[in-house]
Amino acid sequence: MEEICVTRLTSLAGLLEQLSAAIGKYVSWLALFMVLVQFFLVLARYVFGVGLIALQESVIYSFALLFMLGAADTLRRDGHVRIDILYGKLEKRGKAVIDLLGSLFLLIPVCLVILIISWPYVAGSWTIMEGSRESSGLPVLFLLKSLLLVFPVLMILQGIASACRAAAQIFTRETS
Repeated sequence: MEEICVTRLTSLAGLLEQLSAAIGKYVSWLALFMVLVQFFLVLARYVFGVGLIALQESVIYSFALLFMLGAADTLRRDGHVRIDILYGKLEKRGKAVIDLLGSLFLLIPVCLVILIISWPYVAGSWTIMEGSRESSGLPVLFLLKSLLLVFPVLMILQGIASACRAAAQIFTRETS
């Protein structure tokens, strides 16, 4: 019975982590896009004297997409900053307990709060189909603000995956 539970937890974690990895893989290309567009913008501004508001905003939008959609993949890779006073000295099972408790009592609740608080803000933006304040800017600011809902959902899903992996680690009989 214990092995079945561990297998199911691991399977669920793997499925959720595939989603984070796939999104992370695709949004990572935005970093290259941002560099190329920013180079073009500098060239256009200082060589040709032309300012392109929509392209400038596309760099900002790309950064937001990269950060907000890539955060779950960074969590999957254990790439977030951690204050490591105790964690590094623990065995695998001790680390798994901290990961499980952190996911269940910190990550997921904070993401739920972000989701709940952001909902009216995003809904208001969609109601008026909010666009850029600049006349030549991008008319899809409401889509950018929608990331405030997508980000916590992806983080919650990755938090569930991390919690499943940690629980599976705790329930295995190996003590290493």
